[in-house]
Amino acid sequence: MNRTARAFWLASPGQGEIRDVALTDPGEDELLVRTLWSGVSRGTETLVFRGGVPGSQHAAMRAPFQEGEFPAPVKYGYLNVGVVEEGPERLVGRTVFCLYPHQTRYVVPASAVTPLPAGLPAERAVLAGTVETAVNALWDAAPLVGDRIAVVGGGMVGCSVAALLARFPGVRVQLVDADPARAKTAEALGVGFAAPEDALGECDLVVHASATEQGLARSLELLTAEGTVLELSWYGDRRIGLPLGEAFHSRRLVIRSSQVGTVSPARRSSRTYADRLALALDLLADPALDALVTGECAFEELPDVLPRLASGEIPALCHRVRYDTTG
Repeated sequence: MNRTARAFWLASPGQGEIRDVALTDPGEDELLVRTLWSGVSRGTETLVFRGGVPGSQHAAMRAPFQEGEFPAPVKYGYLNVGVVEEGPERLVGRTVFCLYPHQTRYVVPASAVTPLPAGLPAERAVLAGTVETAVNALWDAAPLVGDRIAVVGGGMVGCSVAALLARFPGVRVQLVDADPARAKTAEALGVGFAAPEDALGECDLVVHASATEQGLARSLELLTAEGTVLELSWYGDRRIGLPLGEAFHSRRLVIRSSQVGTVSPARRSSRTYADRLALALDLLADPALDALVTGECAFEELPDVLPRLASGEIPALCHRVRYDTTG
């Protein structure tokens, strides 16, 4: 059977287009999925859109079902929710999450999808990949009851981390961002908010997710003695400077990286990606996380919308993409 679909491709840095693609028939233990929603991860995907992935990181930055190579042409993305139209009987008709780019239909192994828990709206489930990143970050950070915590950078990842930290007993959580509009998001997530100059200090833990040199410097300033900055930012091909003089050594401060794809064996050695994703989907039962979706467009509008997301003309956390559910 001749099957076709439509996919968003980055044709060249800064220019996207929608292309027709041919689909193979699903084989044994494969699925045909019809996309309902996808999400644009504004930080990573706009960096890819601008052609900012450094050559040394081309392999590390590959998405699971990416086609093409950086900088372009490339089909990139990893927040996709769809309904299974063909495949094993146990999955046909189920709504699933998959790390697939923006495409109307696709064929993947059954092992590549995770069914949504009952009651989880498909449109919220596009956040699963980012909440999974936040789960991984907090496994690395290992916050304690009663900790004083700041999350510097109110983007999609930072807000996801803050939302999960709001559930920890006895912690003081403050979202720190230069954009005063993030105060409304913080309120919806149940955490405090402050501009960088007004943030509360003496923090045991600061999670940095602003991807700016100024944000990382301020994160160090907010720490108590022997406190830790967990660095979540992805800087792409940019170099940054750090204030490692002054009191950095005398106060015995720590900067620790967190890697999206793996968990430190010393932390959660028995946990897999599937474990993290299943937990993320369970956590998405909280409707407060709807505050992380700040815009929406039709799939056909992506070539016009992504340049505006990349330039900041459209301010966004997660920008959701809707698909024609009848086609």
